[in-house]
Amino acid sequence: MRVTFLGTGSAMPTGDRFQSGLLVQDEGRTLLVDCGSGVLHRLQQSGVGYESVSTVLLTHHHLDHVADLLPLLKARWLAGEETLTVVGPSGTKALVDDLLDVHDYLDGRVDLSVREVHPGEFSVAGFDVRAREVRHSKYGLAYRFDDRLTVSGDTEAFAGLASFAEGSGLLVHDCSFPDDVEVDNHPTPSSLGRALSGREIGRVYLTHLYPHTEGRHDEMLESVGTHYDGDVRFAEDLTTVRID
Repeated sequence: MRVTFLGTGSAMPTGDRFQSGLLVQDEGRTLLVDCGSGVLHRLQQSGVGYESVSTVLLTHHHLDHVADLLPLLKARWLAGEETLTVVGPSGTKALVDDLLDVHDYLDGRVDLSVREVHPGEFSVAGFDVRAREVRHSKYGLAYRFDDRLTVSGDTEAFAGLASFAEGSGLLVHDCSFPDDVEVDNHPTPSSLGRALSGREIGRVYLTHLYPHTEGRHDEMLESVGTHYDGDVRFAEDLTTVRID
């Protein structure tokens, strides 16, 4: 499995990090997890291209996770691609319908399939996935791909999610702010470290980074490491990780 970070930033631009997007590839299967602003450009820069992405899996519906969804649909239509599948938590169909009400000239341009999923097991783009609810200001899901990959989406750090991710080769986890920023709905390094304490995970990549984290990565890693002694790194746009 190849995991490519297309967007590791947040709703506040830094210039170096685009909004949320993660490309998952394995044995000819391709899946885009979230589609925030800039992800369409990162797809081109990655060498994969929007023509190769026919399925998008959404963690939740905040703008920085869905902003490039209709630009992706339009680009595929203009390139002669005929299909797009959008999968996500409850409310995904209403989201897509509302977007097409605003941009009605895109309605019917491709064969668009929208499916809603719930906590539990399902298949998407040939991947077997397990989902669980997370803790965020908008309803959302974390996703686990067998024992290889877990994606938190936007969420506070909590023991139930750490348990859900345990045994994964790779955990991609929200870590939006350093410890001195008072925040809910997102974790700080210390809260994430405490949640992960004692868990067995191959490697953790921190993502969904606000500008507040710039220049403070070493400090944040040290804070996580106070509680969790595993391999923790910061994700960067266009970094590709292989998982056996």
